[in-house]
Amino acid sequence: MPADAPETAPLTPVRKLSRADIPVFARTVAIGVTGGALFNYLDLPLAWMMGAMVATALATLGRLETNMDSRLRTGMIIVLGVLLGSAFSPDILDRITLWPITLAALVVYVLVSTIAAFLYFHLVAGFDRNTAFFAGVPGGLNEMIVLAQTFGGDDRQVSVAHSTRIFLVVMTLPFMFRALEDFETGLRTFGKGDVALGLVDVALLGASAVVGLYGAKLLRIPAPHLAGPMIASATVHLTGLTAAAPPVLLVAGAQVILGASVGARFAGLTFRDLGRILRLGGVATLLLLSISALFALVLQAITGIPFAPLVLAFSPGGFTEMSLVALAMNIDTAFVATHHIARISVVVILVPLLFRILIGRDP
Repeated sequence: MPADAPETAPLTPVRKLSRADIPVFARTVAIGVTGGALFNYLDLPLAWMMGAMVATALATLGRLETNMDSRLRTGMIIVLGVLLGSAFSPDILDRITLWPITLAALVVYVLVSTIAAFLYFHLVAGFDRNTAFFAGVPGGLNEMIVLAQTFGGDDRQVSVAHSTRIFLVVMTLPFMFRALEDFETGLRTFGKGDVALGLVDVALLGASAVVGLYGAKLLRIPAPHLAGPMIASATVHLTGLTAAAPPVLLVAGAQVILGASVGARFAGLTFRDLGRILRLGGVATLLLLSISALFALVLQAITGIPFAPLVLAFSPGGFTEMSLVALAMNIDTAFVATHHIARISVVVILVPLLFRILIGRDP
């Protein structure tokens, strides 16, 4: 472990909770709601998720115990999958012909960003080779932690590296877009606005969640809780069976739960650790975002696709988080979400090959 690494290890605050955990869970949700409401009042981008994330992170770093039920978080991810699928309207067919170019570029992006982050974490941050590799892979937080444990890496450092990267990317990009390109922010869905959902709409959205989830698991699609419902929901929306989406209140609640989950992952750390974490994670995040911006500029010149959706599609944030940023900023959510599904798939395929090349043995 490098000399300036945090001395304490992140705990496992996102897990299946028992009855004894309920008071802490209720307090965590209350902190998240308060943070989200404050950010919403201040008209900040992605308010409910970012507010919950910041408030929970500050409380956690202040040694206040927080936790989050993994089952509830999974349920909210399923809801967001259905929501993201409703972004796939028939007019998307006019733009989809350019997607194979950008999807192919994702393979190169994953290779370049993984190698760059590995070299940074190993040569600059001082991580051992296994830890540096799993900390540098641009995706799969939970999977990389497990793999680090399995292959002798420091899972604590991997957890901190990925959590910090997601936190900083989510905190950076919405403000950047708002400052540079004046994107309007808000709590959005793609449904019928104030019109109440009909029984048929509810049935179709519910079926998208269930069929999509279990279908994705059966087909071993990466991130099945988000990707499966999204694909199923996209199907019913593209075929015109419904134009509905989950209600705004439910979407806000999902953002609070996901934001609080990210903030709670800083358990076991202190404010004294924060400077070191931000220095190590901040440099790595800046490096990866620079690579994302470079790919976006090149692909914009080749395809004519606007810069903003390309940056979000190639950003090193989480699938859920980046899709929510696209939704909040009204930036081609279908394009961004599809590319993050592809990124996760590429990571799963390339990790064994890259591990063999960079570490010198089979995973």
